[in-house]
Amino acid sequence: MAEEPKMTKFAFEKLPLEGAYLITPFFAPDLRGGFVKDYSKETFRNAGIDYDLAEVFYTYSHKGVVRALHFQRVKQQPKLVRCVHGRVYDVICDLRKDSPTFKKWMGFYLTGNNHKELLVPAGFGHGYLVLEESIVSYKCAEKFYGEYDGGVLYDDPELAIDWPFEEIGGKDKVILADKDKALPSFREFLDMEF
Repeated sequence: MAEEPKMTKFAFEKLPLEGAYLITPFFAPDLRGGFVKDYSKETFRNAGIDYDLAEVFYTYSHKGVVRALHFQRVKQQPKLVRCVHGRVYDVICDLRKDSPTFKKWMGFYLTGNNHKELLVPAGFGHGYLVLEESIVSYKCAEKFYGEYDGGVLYDDPELAIDWPFEEIGGKDKVILADKDKALPSFREFLDMEF
């Protein structure tokens, strides 16, 4: 028998990568299903996080899609990311060249059932591997500017991100947009001026 979902209150787990948080949102289940509140300016502020929304968007992705590792070169775009349906392995990587955790990465399973979300700071690379058909929500603190869109190859050996490819049937099952295939290597990123 499946375990009944339990009510949760907002909880903010500060991660070892400065400025990043794993957040448990408010969730209230009932006989109809449930209610999720994943952002409250006041609640975030009370937790010491000053985060204002500029725009919200969603991605719809098939199993095997990799959307990674993205950032905005100018007018950097902090993001609050949550999988609202399905299951993804979400990765954040500190790409701030002056940071003590530069080049460090962390990965998290975000699912429509666990409601967890990540606060991805400015200066981080972000992406995910889609483990089943999924919808992911981005609540951004800066608007998207296509001309400043940037990133680093998701499988760059120098970053050595441990993607769970076995969960999609192997790396050969990855679905990658042409734009992501053309992203620079980590070494090329190091030579870039923003």
